[in-house]
Amino acid sequence: MIETLQNIETRYSCRSYTGTPIEPEKIKSIALAAVQAPSAMNLQPWQIIVIQDKALMEDMDATTMDMLSKMEDKSTYERIMGRGGKLFYNAPCMFIVAKKPDTDLDCGIVTENIALAASALGLGNVICGLAKLVFTTDKGEEYKKKLIPEGYEFGMSVLVGYPTNAEGKPHEPDMSKITYIG
Repeated sequence: MIETLQNIETRYSCRSYTGTPIEPEKIKSIALAAVQAPSAMNLQPWQIIVIQDKALMEDMDATTMDMLSKMEDKSTYERIMGRGGKLFYNAPCMFIVAKKPDTDLDCGIVTENIALAASALGLGNVICGLAKLVFTTDKGEEYKKKLIPEGYEFGMSVLVGYPTNAEGKPHEPDMSKITYIG
């Protein structure tokens, strides 16, 4: 129990990866943790897509960054450029949680399982909602056909890999967000 709480306390959003491939047994352990998530009525309204194809990830990254660079509001583009210029931070692996419509809560639970499992295995990770932008680019339909099963939609993604800086710092918890009654 204490290890679980320590894992939650020390997990941070890693935004810089070495690019080193992850061992297959670690990938399988994370994927298993994902599908072990609870869901409403045990419907399990998700599919987990594990992308380790570096060329595909780089293409998705470049396509999305190109789209962002052409937008009138450049704030997202500039923020990513300030963090190294890569939407996916050179991560060697992306877990996409494809979900059935209107199952955001279940998608969130799966996403947290992936992030915590990766941390427990000594891997950096970041929950990356911006990956949804990939599906709004000129090549969005192509990516959707390749990655998202029929009847599902993009829910969330988690980038996973070995961090370039193992000394990442978790955010400071805001204790004012807790209310005790009784």
